[in-house]
Amino acid sequence: MTRNQRRLLCASLCLMATTVSSWTAGSLSAQTQAPRKETRTAAGQQHTTTGGEHLLLADRLEIKNRLKTEKQRRASALRQAKEELNLEAPASELYGEDSWGSYVNPFAGMSVNIPDRQDIDLQEFVMPIDTRQITSSYGYRHSFGRMHYGTDLKLSTGDTVRAAFSGKVRVKSYEPGGYGNYVVIRHPNGLETVYGHMSRSIVREGTVVRAGDPIGLGGSTGRSTGPHLHFEARFMGVPIDPSDLFDFQAGVPRFDVFAFVKGAYRTPRSRAMASVVARPKKSSKANEDQFRTHRIKKGETLSSIAAHYGISVKQLTGKNGMSTKSKLSVGRTLRIPS
Repeated sequence: MTRNQRRLLCASLCLMATTVSSWTAGSLSAQTQAPRKETRTAAGQQHTTTGGEHLLLADRLEIKNRLKTEKQRRASALRQAKEELNLEAPASELYGEDSWGSYVNPFAGMSVNIPDRQDIDLQEFVMPIDTRQITSSYGYRHSFGRMHYGTDLKLSTGDTVRAAFSGKVRVKSYEPGGYGNYVVIRHPNGLETVYGHMSRSIVREGTVVRAGDPIGLGGSTGRSTGPHLHFEARFMGVPIDPSDLFDFQAGVPRFDVFAFVKGAYRTPRSRAMASVVARPKKSSKANEDQFRTHRIKKGETLSSIAAHYGISVKQLTGKNGMSTKSKLSVGRTLRIPS
């Protein structure tokens, strides 16, 4: 966490604590200032109470609920402030504060310490275009003698291109012999995504975008043989086969969390190495099995999903780390064992 992030987090916590303390103190002050009331018992003994005591007895639940609501509101505000900060400086703990370069690989020509393992949350993924047809996959292109670091998706010129995740635009540029009009976005989950060959980009460098926000229009600029979107996914400059992360036909991520392991993906220095990278080994045991995926829809249950795929509820919950009583969240991606 950077210095500015720590400052904002501390300020938010102090504000929440101060507000809750002031509200509680005000409630207690009102109780102590309540008028005194004298009553007599059946034996004729005089008993003095205050309005505050009656208030505590009668309104204790209301006060507790108000305090709970205020705490929840403050906690929500704190989460929102943290989210905004993460979007202003996405994955800064990984990339550092000096990696905001103008190249697709932010560490081009630099030495970089890549973590041995990094879990990448993919749950926010949104398809960058409406069509889901792959026209060219990630891998070595023998006809051109070079690597193709992305997945090409079919579109028509002028189709809307959207951000796959929330993040901040790091690069907006034009490369006549390569990407054409392209955009690079850095995301809080540690990924950077690249969108190439657009007819035009409609965002500026430094713009914060949300998942699904329009960032450009489809086209065929740069080194392109026809309208398509060239889509890349990179972690700290290292290209990853997008099809390892996303099921483009279904329009969903293959995993809720993808385990990137250092050494499983490498930038090739030769044609021989490129052929290895084109079909990378799985990042870790967490990714070693290939699953079908299912995105939960409103009204579905574990039983209905399991019956649809001809498996048991136990198999479904076991592969997804759930219990049979787990609450289903609409939009969550489940792995379906083959």
